[in-house]
Amino acid sequence: MKKMILSAMLLSSALMFSACNTNKTEDSTEVAEEQNEQKLDSTDMDDDAEFAVAAADGGLMEVKLGELAQTNAADPKVKEFGKNMITDHGKAGEELHAAATKKNITLPTGLSDEKQKKYDELAAKKGAEFDKAYVSFMVDDHKDDISEFEKAAKECKDPDLKTWAEGKLPTLRHHLEMAQSLDETKK
Repeated sequence: MKKMILSAMLLSSALMFSACNTNKTEDSTEVAEEQNEQKLDSTDMDDDAEFAVAAADGGLMEVKLGELAQTNAADPKVKEFGKNMITDHGKAGEELHAAATKKNITLPTGLSDEKQKKYDELAAKKGAEFDKAYVSFMVDDHKDDISEFEKAAKECKDPDLKTWAEGKLPTLRHHLEMAQSLDETKK
């Protein structure tokens, strides 16, 4: 009887600790990277998987920020730019997900902590203040994206991921041009 009571107390303590410890959610990008390392560490796909995870994280952020632009932007052109981000990055994300599934690459299901922090920062802004911050961020972000996609288009070992990265470069460059044009009007 004492063993049963002790076991019940230990179990309830463990459950309480577990319940109290659920406030901290894991970074979905880190989880995906860890899973890919375990699955792909002995293959030559590790770097390709890292690119896919980063591209998915960035694409998710582009879509979420595009959605945010629909409610927080004042300028109709910024809202339209946001719609383009939703459409183009949403489609690219679906294509990447399909390719990653075939390659057994795990992708994040939500924003990384870093991307969530940027989203939260922009979500706190409204109107012209949002427009300026969002457009400026889109310029910088697309410059980084282009650099990463150019590198992947040259260095990916998987031909499907390499082709996907190459195929997205014209769209990313067009997004950068649109963002730069909008940015000029916000200065």
